[in-house]
Amino acid sequence: MKIKGIRWWMVALITGGLIVNYLARNTLSVAAPTMMSELNISTEQYSHVVIAWQMGYAFMQPVAGYVIDAIGTKIGFALFAIAWSVACASAAMATGWQSLAFLRSLLGITEAAGFPAAIKATTEWFPAKERSVAIGWFNIGSSIGALLAPPLVVWAILHSGWQIAFIIVGGLGLLWSAGWLFFYKHPRNQRLLGDEERDYILAGQESHLKDAPTKKASWKKIVGTRNFYAIASARMLSEPAWQTFNAWIPLYLMTERHMNIKEIAMFAWLPFLAADIGCVLGGYLSPFFYKHFNVSLLTSRKMVMVLGSLCMIGPGCIGLVDSPYVAIALLCAGGFAHQTLSGALYAITSDSFGKNEVGTATGLGGMFGFLGAALFTLVLGIMVTKVGYSPLFVALAAFDLIAAVIIWFVAKPLLTGTPTEQSGDAPTASAEVVPAA
Repeated sequence: MKIKGIRWWMVALITGGLIVNYLARNTLSVAAPTMMSELNISTEQYSHVVIAWQMGYAFMQPVAGYVIDAIGTKIGFALFAIAWSVACASAAMATGWQSLAFLRSLLGITEAAGFPAAIKATTEWFPAKERSVAIGWFNIGSSIGALLAPPLVVWAILHSGWQIAFIIVGGLGLLWSAGWLFFYKHPRNQRLLGDEERDYILAGQESHLKDAPTKKASWKKIVGTRNFYAIASARMLSEPAWQTFNAWIPLYLMTERHMNIKEIAMFAWLPFLAADIGCVLGGYLSPFFYKHFNVSLLTSRKMVMVLGSLCMIGPGCIGLVDSPYVAIALLCAGGFAHQTLSGALYAITSDSFGKNEVGTATGLGGMFGFLGAALFTLVLGIMVTKVGYSPLFVALAAFDLIAAVIIWFVAKPLLTGTPTEQSGDAPTASAEVVPAA
């Protein structure tokens, strides 16, 4: 028995993994006001806790990507997911900011495999022209996880305490890990994949994705490429925005906009709903630009990134408004903006490296991104009590605009791309991308 369009079911499975990944990291941000009060944690100490997670995540990303490339997507993703689930649940044992920082650093180290594994799986399962769409769909997992965190954590706080929220999320991660091990298989081993769909996937992949399976990833080779410099620079500039949204929105709404915990549960998830829209729409915009503007595949990705960076001007204006609801709307524009450009940046990464390099390349790029996020968080934790949030949101908008400029002028198409990438010809009508039901 064959399942038609099974590659889209694989995307759904990957999305589930990123949902629990981001739910684990966002549990803290929603619980932060309560935990800071109960554990006597200051704003600056909270920033140290966030930095501990970011630094663990940053430095482990290239290692996690290399491990994924070395042992395979199935086993690698499962091992890291089990580890991050245990680390998340362990946060319930925190007794102060130091112990919380240590446990969150363990979470960052283990969660680092999420996107390298997701990008690698998508590269394995999709032809180049569909890849940005697939990335857009699984990227909503990051937003859905952040979206689910406010109601789940507030419910736990009101009924059983903040500790139970971490335990519940850890349990969900273990359940997903079991499902991943049971269902995920590489296309060459998936018996439910039909011959026609397998041929379609392979025929649409770039030649650099058809290297021998034994070829090992080389960090030196990856970091020496022009496109990696562009990707790493753009990640370092753009990642602070998303990490600020994930870690600081509930605290911002409480301290700056004077919302109570129930209002946070009602409104703090909205920017992440907008981010979901950005994930999906951004994924479809690339093939739309490719087809209707007669540009190369890489240029279509760049156009999406420019559009997303322009939308980041919205949260940059948050200091100009008095209404908390308008402020939330501007944060929604920011969530939409970042996930639109983020998906395009991940697509450029998957296009630029071989199948046994893409996990490592994604991890290395992520390391630079989270080092940038950690540095910005350090500045935020010190400066927010002195200058407020508004100038910092302006800086985030400027960073994303600069990132788009770097990608536009530095990233170049590979010489070994697909025929359509080299010629710049638009695909035919039959190449339109529609996920299977």
